[in-house]
Amino acid sequence: MTAADDFKDVVPFEIRSSAEQRVPFVFNSPHSGRFYPPRFLEMSRLDKQAIRRSEDCYVEQLFGGAAALGAPLLLAHFPRAYLDVNREPWELDPRMFSDPLPSFANIRSPRVAGGLGTVPRLVGEGLDIYKTRLPLSEALSRIQGIYEPYHETLRHLLGRTQMRFGYAVLVDCHSMPASIRIGENGLRPDFIIGDRFGASAAPELTEAAIRLLAGMGYTVAYNKPYAGGFITEHYGRPARNRHAIQIEINRGLYMNERSLERRSGFDALTDDLTRFCSDLMALPDHHFRQAPPLAAE
Repeated sequence: MTAADDFKDVVPFEIRSSAEQRVPFVFNSPHSGRFYPPRFLEMSRLDKQAIRRSEDCYVEQLFGGAAALGAPLLLAHFPRAYLDVNREPWELDPRMFSDPLPSFANIRSPRVAGGLGTVPRLVGEGLDIYKTRLPLSEALSRIQGIYEPYHETLRHLLGRTQMRFGYAVLVDCHSMPASIRIGENGLRPDFIIGDRFGASAAPELTEAAIRLLAGMGYTVAYNKPYAGGFITEHYGRPARNRHAIQIEINRGLYMNERSLERRSGFDALTDDLTRFCSDLMALPDHHFRQAPPLAAE
């Protein structure tokens, strides 16, 4: 059986949008998927609750207002524990597989070493996912059947957006454990904005995102410990009028991380994020036009 069999009754991802795209923004939630195929669960040593510890629970709901504001929202239904599209396509751990990996596989990245490759070995808190080694065909089916179509869809959304508006802004949406602390004082940030240390977005976009959230009373960190993953790095090209930022939300703001139940503040946070999206979309467009318009990729 393959990834196609796993998702024969459930689409692996979808685009939520209004009738017409009205703004040059695209939102992406690649880690909030929560359909765990029965075959995958049978392969795992974890129970249905433990395997969800890497999931960005409810992030697509928190940013759901973006679609009503005229921006498409791409979201995964497949879980991050099954396949991580915020990685290179071939970041694979040879210890996971019963067959040799192809020579082009990136087996030495820090993410692979940490058990968090394209097909992850671990979920949050360092728990092993699988009972036994996997055949290489398992990784191939997930990468070819879901990873590649997901990125093709994201490329198309950004390309179409740039062709229509002259530039495109990608907002990559994630959540982080409440245990994250930064700095000597152990500050717990409510949000972390990442732009690959200035490489993936115009500074005006990053500064505005931080300013807007801080103005709502939230504690906001910049690039540490999350500067943005493969998606932010790969799609953010400010010199080509394509910008990408990553937003990490502290899960303690809106959910119980053990029970995965939403907290009472969930709706208020959702309203704040809808207002944040609206204000971000209202930024003057001269901030994002750093070069003459280019044909979309």
